[in-house]
Amino acid sequence: MHAYQLSFIDFALARGALRFGSFTLKSGRQSPYFFNTGVFDSGSALRRLGEYYASALVESGLSFDMLYGPAYKGITLASALAVELARQGRNVPFAFNRKEAKSHGEGGTIVGRAIAGRVLIIDDVISAGTSVRESIEMIKAAGATPCGVVIALDRMERGSGELSAVQEVGRLYSMPAISIANLDDLVDFLRTDKVYAAHLEPVNRYREQYGVASHA
Repeated sequence: MHAYQLSFIDFALARGALRFGSFTLKSGRQSPYFFNTGVFDSGSALRRLGEYYASALVESGLSFDMLYGPAYKGITLASALAVELARQGRNVPFAFNRKEAKSHGEGGTIVGRAIAGRVLIIDDVISAGTSVRESIEMIKAAGATPCGVVIALDRMERGSGELSAVQEVGRLYSMPAISIANLDDLVDFLRTDKVYAAHLEPVNRYREQYGVASHA
């Protein structure tokens, strides 16, 4: 685990974005942990979150021309990452979509820079993969190339089949899905942290029931 990944887990716990307990997911599964980027709700929190996204992106070495944030959470996340990349000396354009097309003013569903070149999708998590699929369709419709997706946390959890949603994206669209941290990192953290060590067993049980093999 890289230092930025450990720092991100600590930060997510401190902000309450990562919580342990018993949570019912959209899938109906009872999960021993829950992750929600919606609580990164201040300027300083978004600044740090942008730094973590940038660290994961730099570590990946992925080449891209612009960022795309799917509505709604992806809008804020892509904006935070764009600001951090500019601070590091790379001024990257970005765009996002509206849920409903605007019939007045500039109209359309896309806001920001015209979509072109190699476009990187920024989102919080990949659950069913619906948001990613819709983003890929919009990017291709604009004549551009979706080149990858960056998310905050990869739960490494099976969907309807044997693959996780992240693995399905990689297989279906032949593009990488990068995460700041994943379940492997979370388990490593729980193994060594005395405060949260009690949550290791339920997380491992859940993983045995619903998890997929390491992406490495």
